[in-house]
Amino acid sequence: MQRRQGRVNAGLLLLLYQISQVGLQNIPSVTLGVLALNIFLFLNPVKPLHEVCISVNEGFYKKNWQRLLLSPVHHADDWHLYYNMVSMLWKGIMLEKKLKSIWFAYIIAVFSVLIGVVYMMLEFMLVEILDDPSYEMNCAVGFSGVLFALKVLNNHYNPGRVSSVLGLPIASKYACWVELVAIHLISPG
Repeated sequence: MQRRQGRVNAGLLLLLYQISQVGLQNIPSVTLGVLALNIFLFLNPVKPLHEVCISVNEGFYKKNWQRLLLSPVHHADDWHLYYNMVSMLWKGIMLEKKLKSIWFAYIIAVFSVLIGVVYMMLEFMLVEILDDPSYEMNCAVGFSGVLFALKVLNNHYNPGRVSSVLGLPIASKYACWVELVAIHLISPG
């Protein structure tokens, strides 16, 4: 899990373009802060990806709990960052205005840590159910789990809406699942 160096970050440039199209003045403060933090840590990672990703082996057995904080804000490549942060941009604009900044910041912080815990629990369950210890080694980074939780929360606060996923109109209550599959197909791993 290592980022390719020495290439143009087209995903990052496209993300910056999307942000400029929305306008900094139209992005609520916590959402803008989350975008800035993720972009900053993409450009200046705290550690290499294999040292920040969360897994059962690293997080639970080796008790490397800092990975719960670091894994959500590191991304495998510029396209991973792009898809996650564009999703954050739209979800953040809708939810932060509805929930207000302090409550939204709290939700982001809690979801960021809980997603890593849930990930480890699911991987541990796979080890037990499938009797395959290789699942203890699966290591994940990125904000996708937080975004999935935000999508579910957004659907709760905005029921009956229709979302567009890859240009297809989908009832919002199903869109989070379709989006999850689409992101996996577009950017596997």
